[in-house]
Amino acid sequence: MEEELMIGIDVDGDGIEKTEENNAAAAAAVDDDDDIGHQVDDLFTKVEKLEQRVNEIEQFYLTSSKVQSSNSQKSSFVKDKEKLKHIPGYKKHQQEAARREAIAAKRMQDIMRQFGSILRQITQHKWAWPFMQPVDVEGLGLRDYYEVIDRPMDFSTIKNQMEAKDGTEYKHVRDICSDVRLVFQNAMKYNDDKSDVHAMAKTLLEKFEEKWLQFLPRVTEEEKRREEEEAEAQLSIQRSQEAAHAKMARDLSNELYETDTQLEKLRETVVQKCRKMSTEDKRNIGIALTRLCPEDLSKALDIVARHNPSFQSTAAEIDLDIDAQSELTLWRLKYFVKDALHGQVKNDATFEVGNKADSPVNPIETIVSKRKMQICNALAKTAKKRNQKR
Repeated sequence: MEEELMIGIDVDGDGIEKTEENNAAAAAAVDDDDDIGHQVDDLFTKVEKLEQRVNEIEQFYLTSSKVQSSNSQKSSFVKDKEKLKHIPGYKKHQQEAARREAIAAKRMQDIMRQFGSILRQITQHKWAWPFMQPVDVEGLGLRDYYEVIDRPMDFSTIKNQMEAKDGTEYKHVRDICSDVRLVFQNAMKYNDDKSDVHAMAKTLLEKFEEKWLQFLPRVTEEEKRREEEEAEAQLSIQRSQEAAHAKMARDLSNELYETDTQLEKLRETVVQKCRKMSTEDKRNIGIALTRLCPEDLSKALDIVARHNPSFQSTAAEIDLDIDAQSELTLWRLKYFVKDALHGQVKNDATFEVGNKADSPVNPIETIVSKRKMQICNALAKTAKKRNQKR
């Protein structure tokens, strides 16, 4: 009894050990599946990020290739300032822009000081006294003044704004010029053309315009200089952008290659874990190939050619040996023809209504049948060769 009991325990022990081995194998398989699943998820995430970067680079070069006017280029430059922050050396560009702006502002201040001499000549004229201070609307009883004049102006207001240091000062000499004109234009607009004030304003305006024309070349020279400096600065930033995107393109190309290599290794791993293709599976693949439309058939042959450089997928006569294909190629073909035929069934169902048996021969259908016949003949020829070898 003791001996039988020990045997019974041994048998039970063997069963437990086998069960544990099976459980361990199943757990290992699950772990492998989970690991592959994680790798696939990681690849999907990586590919999405790479796609975003590819789109960004394509958009940059597409925008750069377009011929734009100077105004549209300037607006585009302002619009893309947030993107410029990520370009190497952008901080240096900002510092240079600030320095350039400060120097240009100082040059403009010098020009405005030179313009001050013209202003003094006008204000020291014997007829300038009505325009030196704001119009005393209440004292003169000019009840309709603000209805006629939208923006009053006088030389004391101009002088105060030229000397201001609180940010309200003039930034450009043309702004001062506009206000000087406004002083005289307001007077001519409100006062009758036969009045003394109107005549005085008209005379002084003509004198001012003469002096402004003499002074204008200095202004236009400075404006042209600033435009050239701005254009040069934008060109420098554009070159930095191009260099940065060129580096991005190189890095992206390397990452795409690495991702493709990783994907290929993952495919091989998955195929290794798949069962071997049976003879029945291979026969079904061969039959399925004959049912594909020309476009899908070409894609299927491209799959074969991908791992068989010597295989001519576009040749007039094709000799396809299913047994000679690798497991990776066979599994790819299997899933491709499955999806392709599923899509064809949907299309056939859509266009089935209205088809008649006595419809004329369609030349496209003739081409399809011819291509299918080529594949059938190739499969049959391959099968015949194998039988002869046996």
